[in-house]
Amino acid sequence: MIIDVHTHIFPKAVCDFRGDYFDNEDAFRLLYDSPKSRLIGADSLIESMDIHGVDRSVAFGFPWKNPEFYKKNNDSVLASVQKYPGRLIGLCCVDVFSEGAVAEVERCLDAGLSGVGELAFYESGIETGALQRLAPIMDLCREKGVPVMIHTNEPVGHAYPGKTPNTLAQIYAMAKMFPDNKIILAHWGGGIFFYTLLKKEVRDVLKNIYFDTAASPFLYSPEIYPAAIRMAGAEKILMGTDFPLLPPDRYFREIDAAGISPLERERICGLNAAGLFV
Repeated sequence: MIIDVHTHIFPKAVCDFRGDYFDNEDAFRLLYDSPKSRLIGADSLIESMDIHGVDRSVAFGFPWKNPEFYKKNNDSVLASVQKYPGRLIGLCCVDVFSEGAVAEVERCLDAGLSGVGELAFYESGIETGALQRLAPIMDLCREKGVPVMIHTNEPVGHAYPGKTPNTLAQIYAMAKMFPDNKIILAHWGGGIFFYTLLKKEVRDVLKNIYFDTAASPFLYSPEIYPAAIRMAGAEKILMGTDFPLLPPDRYFREIDAAGISPLERERICGLNAAGLFV
């Protein structure tokens, strides 16, 4: 089974009239101001899945600041999951600084969504205030046994839209604060898995952390796969495409070029995700 753990879908109104959603949504505007930045709904996602042989996709919206926007996007994800049972797995997405964020997460999980994400801290990084607002959401997800996906990125290298000011120390503090939550760190977790080579503490702190591959062809050479397998373990890596940013075949080609074993490929492309979501 091939499972893509990282895709974005939006309501038709957002896809057709994105400019209507730019006011006071600086992160959304930064990422989607260009018409070249695609916005899609569930039908387009399913079409791509069929073309590329993806059995199931984890789909979510955007961490809008405006509660009306994130509720609308979450309702669209819920409807999409109901329209395509067995194909789409939905996550609830919110801005953790919103006063209604916790109630929205509870509403969406009770309605049938399978976790929370992709939560992002585009302006603040994952600093103390962000962790405090994240805590009640993590409590809910831990109680219900569902995963949380957090946007992370490497703190060095070239700048690009959506690269946040997070640090590895912040990512580590989050993992340490929520040791019993199942957490997916998007975009390879900024490379924090390197520190599992330390003799003390880190491997235990990251025991429930998974790493997705979203945007990897833009960021890393294929050598990232065997390196991450050696350090984090093949069982902790999840194929995520960030579709529609990139199609699945870009990832399949890079995974094939990485020289990993058939079992490692099977784990990354679906087995690990099935253990979390199916």
